[in-house]
Amino acid sequence: MSKKKVIPQIVKDVQSKIKRDIDWSSEKLVSFSQFQMYSECPKKWSLQYKEGHKQFTSTIHTVFGTALHETIQHYLTVMYEQSYAAADKLNTSDHFENALREEYTKQYKSNNKQHFSSAGELGEFYKDGIEIIRDFAKNKNKHFSKRGWYLIGVEIPITLNPHPKFPNVVYQAYLDAVLYHEPTNTIQIIDFKTSTWGWGDKDKKNELKQYQVLLYKKYFAEHFDFPIDNIEVEFFIVKRKLRESEDFVIRRIQKFKPASGKVKIKKAETAILNFIEEAFDLNGFKQVEHQPKLNDNCKWCPFYKVHLCSATYH
Repeated sequence: MSKKKVIPQIVKDVQSKIKRDIDWSSEKLVSFSQFQMYSECPKKWSLQYKEGHKQFTSTIHTVFGTALHETIQHYLTVMYEQSYAAADKLNTSDHFENALREEYTKQYKSNNKQHFSSAGELGEFYKDGIEIIRDFAKNKNKHFSKRGWYLIGVEIPITLNPHPKFPNVVYQAYLDAVLYHEPTNTIQIIDFKTSTWGWGDKDKKNELKQYQVLLYKKYFAEHFDFPIDNIEVEFFIVKRKLRESEDFVIRRIQKFKPASGKVKIKKAETAILNFIEEAFDLNGFKQVEHQPKLNDNCKWCPFYKVHLCSATYH
């Protein structure tokens, strides 16, 4: 009989920590997506989060990303909590198909029961997802080891007050996957990304994208009282499409670890603190006075399309 693996205390501590409740009567909840939207266009953020103009923004890409996240997370959970063999026995095709249907149905209802994709497009994305999952399962040993590694969990919540002068502003995030390596006392935070062709140099050099995992690293250390120098962060990118030149073995999976030292983390922290200072006061939202300059991205903005934003050239 094989010896049962003893779960390290840090894994138990993180798993048992209760998410902080939000006092909706006095506190304002912010997320990385809010911070990202504000960084790209304060006016867009103000229209959605301050003035309450909710616009439907889901696409087949967001539906696909959610369904694929759920399927990969389920596979990893079974793999670490049971075995490689148990994970390989999962009917991941059915799981992904059900997740894709459920998420599309959910977003379809949110869109006043108006379709935003076609059966043909859904079928194409389903086939792409199956190819990604097969590649992931086939090459899992190259990306996820069980030797000394423990899965703390998926969708690990972090809830805290990032700015001491704004106690009513609460930041909340859910980490896609968090693992612990006992021999080195190291935490690894993984953020899954879906992409059509993968990330090029422009994506990798995008500081705003990097801020997401840099803030994860800082806030995980604070939230769970874990040494920040012992935390690693990584983007795990899966590609729907392959270019003809991609003839190496692991083609649909791309990993990117941005530099996450003190200088980079401080820059990310400063950016989100500035966002809070500019967008909030101690009583709630500030009046965001911002007249955006018209640019190519405006044509994709739902607020510009319905004339809620009057961006002009200036």
